[in-house]
Amino acid sequence: MKKTATLILLFFISAFGFSQSFMQGAGVAIFVARINNSDPSVVGGLTYSPRFNFVEMDNMSVSVGIPLTAGASAYYNSMDQGNSSLSFMLNVPLMINLNVGAGSTKENERRFGFFVGAGFGYHIGSFTTNTTDGYGDEFSSSSAKSSYGPAANAGVRIAVGSHRKNIEIRLSYLKGIDVNSVNAYGVATLFNF
Repeated sequence: MKKTATLILLFFISAFGFSQSFMQGAGVAIFVARINNSDPSVVGGLTYSPRFNFVEMDNMSVSVGIPLTAGASAYYNSMDQGNSSLSFMLNVPLMINLNVGAGSTKENERRFGFFVGAGFGYHIGSFTTNTTDGYGDEFSSSSAKSSYGPAANAGVRIAVGSHRKNIEIRLSYLKGIDVNSVNAYGVATLFNF
């Protein structure tokens, strides 16, 4: 078994080459997150996306990255006479992506590319939860809730200027699997340099 695994590993290293390069981008993101018994929270934030390509080929790469997003969120609470409040949010997934075309490597000269990936993430934010007491009275409370679970992302990249720079549009999702079960959907636009 060990010999077979070693031969497969050596085949992939020799067939596809083993290269390493660091790439990064920054931009803006919008997240919509929800937990049980709460109004959805809409979050605007800044995102920084470092990634490390650990396998590179002519037109594609495999990378590991942490597209970190931090921001402020505004909540509209329908249970509390329409009052709104400001809160915070942090979304930190660890993603493994398959990158094809533009932006897959620093040397790639394609004008268009895409990526798809999966990983595991952590999300924390403020949520306004709505509850009903034993007498049928409804009330709401705001508190910070965090969650972790599987994450996925996909998007496109369009080269601008030199082939090393591109604009990225990313869609992401995190499914909380702990007691808070936060579901976070995101869309981001980044400039990769």
